[in-house]
Amino acid sequence: MDSRMKTTIELSDDVRKKAKQLAARRGVTLRAIIEEGIRRVLREERSGNEFGLRDASVEGNGLRPEFRDRSWADIRDAAYEGRGD
Repeated sequence: MDSRMKTTIELSDDVRKKAKQLAARRGVTLRAIIEEGIRRVLREERSGNEFGLRDASVEGNGLRPEFRDRSWADIRDAAYEGRGD
């Protein structure tokens, strides 16, 4: 038999409410839902499944010459020029 230890955790009201609803739908305890969540995180950590963004780059030649040495604020201002005035 697994040894057990009592511990106290704080959950936001929203998370607690949703977790209790899920437990009720599944017919299990809140403790079972929390343990399942922790086990999933530990399993993901062991498997090394880190989140990675897909390559979303596009074809082209980069910035237009007039923007190559400009700050992001200058580029943003140019993009929104004439809008919302």
